Amino acid sequence: MNHPIPSPPPELVQQWEDKYENHMPEWVLRHVAAEAARWGADQELEACCSWLIEHGYDIASPEIRAARRPKPPTLKEQALSELEILRIDANAHGLGFDAPAIRRALETLPND
Repeated sequence: MNHPIPSPPPELVQQWEDKYENHMPEWVLRHVAAEAARWGADQELEACCSWLIEHGYDIASPEIRAARRPKPPTLKEQALSELEILRIDANAHGLGFDAPAIRRALETLPND
């Protein structure tokens, strides 16, 4: 799952591990901690957006959601980015790689 809210810091997870060490495996604790952090952040974001709407800032709410919960790059965007990395790397090694046909083919794909 791609989510911009970071997982709790390792030191905090370590404190939880120490506290609950006999109750659950470390990987379960890490997963639950990350999900809890994301859930809390999502709740806070929704509360802030609701407040903005209630106070007449309707337009800001979608912009904040988009900025704080961006969609992951599409497969097309990922492929174009990787092609650019290949081009730069190959050219840095004197290979003169450009692949315009591959780029044009990728650019014709839908943006979803």
